Amino acid sequence: MPIYEYQCQSCGHEHEALQKLGAEPLLICPACTRPELMKKISAAGFRLKGSGWYETDFKSGTKKNVAGEASATPSTSTASSCCAGGSCKSH
Repeated sequence: MPIYEYQCQSCGHEHEALQKLGAEPLLICPACTRPELMKKISAAGFRLKGSGWYETDFKSGTKKNVAGEASATPSTSTASSCCAGGSCKSH
């Protein structure tokens, strides 16, 4: 179940609620008891940690550890690559 964020338009109280996807939005503010809660729009965040199916399943041969191979290669900066020829006017 997702966590939704609400803010009261009357008193400014911020509230988080664990609700089902199809549940009706909350209306009553738990701080001032007025029916002025509005659902906030916020980004969901999560982190994939550890070893999981995305790391080990459906791979064969030398492609067992793709994450380790990607981190071993040096990265290049976008600022240095776009301005190398002198055509970048933003810097």
